[in-house]
Parts: sequence; structure tokens; C-alpha cells
Amino acid sequence: MKTQLFFTAVVCLLLAAGSKAQAQNKYYDKNCDVSFFSSTPIEDIQAKNSSSVSVIDIGSGAMEFSSLVKAFEFPKALMQEHFNENYMESEKFPKASFKGNIKNISDVNFKADGSYPVTVMGTLTIHGVSREVTTTGTIHVKGSSIQALSAFAVNPEDYNIDIPGVVKEKIAKEIQVKVDANYQPYVN
Repeated sequence: MKTQLFFTAVVCLLLAAGSKAQAQNKYYDKNCDVSFFSSTPIEDIQAKNSSSVSVIDIGSGAMEFSSLVKAFEFPKALMQEHFNENYMESEKFPKASFKGNIKNISDVNFKADGSYPVTVMGTLTIHGVSREVTTTGTIHVKGSSIQALSAFAVNPEDYNIDIPGVVKEKIAKEIQVKVDANYQPYVN
């Protein structure tokens, strides 16, 4: 409950930072789905977080995401425990975040239903390490709703996530990440 209140407060603060004129350009989702999948011949590992928070400004293309690491749910409790304690050190690094921009925001017609390919650039922070990333995605516009989808790969080594040798063969060198945000207009 505290987690949800914290993220709701973060969304409200981010959105309140803009003026009333800009508010009509701001959309948010406080229940984004962020999932990841690691596949090796030995074992598949997957987890999903359905309480990530995101804000998008359709005028400027600015976009932000924030996910509590402990909110990722695994099919096996032991996987979740190892993920939080041994790999992600979620007590020390409680959240993962992205802050960036949709580079071709002018290609998206938010007044016409449709699907629009986009390129997103920004800073991805995981495990206390920030790296510049570029990925592609799709924005689906339907009425006043906006859905943003993206899939990209993350290398744990790039974020100083140590994988012990004993389980190295069970975890892929690149983790496949999917993001599904369903934005609603922010009403100030």
C-alpha cells in the first residue's frame, strides 16, 4: 500500500511540475507492465511488475518510467528471493528508472487513431548504474488513450549485476525486457 501511494505521489509531483497549459499534453499510467525474460538451455526465468509508473508529454516527447525492483513477481518464490537479495540488491537499489525522449514525436498524430513507430533515447538506471540507451517502440492511439509498447535487451554486466559462476549458465547474457504502458490524460 505504501509503495502504491509513493508512486502515485511521484506521478502527481511530476505532472504538477508542468503548467496548466501543458497539462493537456501530459498522460500517465500508474500501473505499467514491465516484464523480463531470460532463456537458456538450462532454465527460463521470467518476472512481471504491474505497478510501474510512467508519464509522457506528447508535446515535447519527454517520457519517464519508474519501477520498484521488489515489485517484480516470479513464478517461483526462490527466484524472486535470489533476484532481490543476490542480484539486484533491492534494499540498496530499490528502483529502476528511465528518463528520456521520443525522438520522432512529430511523426505521431495524437488526433488520429493508429499505430506509430517511435525511437526512444534516454538514460536507463538499474542497480545504481545509469547508461544511455536507444530503442524502438510503437505508440497506439485510440481516442484519448495512448498505449506505448517497447521491447529491448539489457545486459546485466553493463549494470554491475554480478551473476555467480555457479548459476551463470542459467541466466542469459542479455535479458529481454518488455514495456506496456496504457496512458490516460492527466487532468489538473
